[in-house]
Amino acid sequence: MLKMFTTQLTGLFKRIAEKEEFSFEDGARLLAQGQTIYLLGFKEMKAVEFEALEGAEPLRGAHVLTNADDLTSADRVLLFSRNADDVEAIEWAMRLQEKGVPFVAVSTVVPDGKLADLADVHLNLQLTKGLLPDDFGNRYGYPASMAALFIYYGLKFTIDEIFAEYE
Repeated sequence: MLKMFTTQLTGLFKRIAEKEEFSFEDGARLLAQGQTIYLLGFKEMKAVEFEALEGAEPLRGAHVLTNADDLTSADRVLLFSRNADDVEAIEWAMRLQEKGVPFVAVSTVVPDGKLADLADVHLNLQLTKGLLPDDFGNRYGYPASMAALFIYYGLKFTIDEIFAEYE
C-alpha cells in the first residue's frame, strides 16, 4: 500500500507543479511585494503555518494572521484551506478584499468554491478525492496538508529567489 501511495503522491506533486507553474510565479511575486507576509491556515493546514514559522528554514518575515484589523494594503496574506468552498476561509477572503489586502489562496477548486475567485492568485491543490482505492470502491488517503506544504515550498523557493535578486 505504501508503494501505491508513494506513486500517487508523486503524481499529485507533478500535477500541481505542471498545472500551477505560472501561479507559483505570480503568487510569489505578489507575496514578495508586501511589507509583511501573513499566513493563515484552516484545520489541517495549520501545518503550513508551523512550517513557515517554526521549521528549519522559516519564511523570512512571516507571521501568523490572527486579526485583520491592523492589515494594510502594503501587507500580503497567504491563505490555505482544504477546499475553495470553506466558509471560514471565504469570510476571511472577503475581509481581506474589503480592506484592499492582496492575497494568495491555496485550496482544491470545487463547485461553488468562491475562494479561488476572491484571491488575487489561487493555486489549486488538485486533490478532489483520496489517492488509494479500498475494496468497496471508495477512496482514502487524502494528503491535503502534504500537498499544501509542497505548494508552500514552491512559493517559498521562488520568493527567496526574488529576494536574492535584489540583495
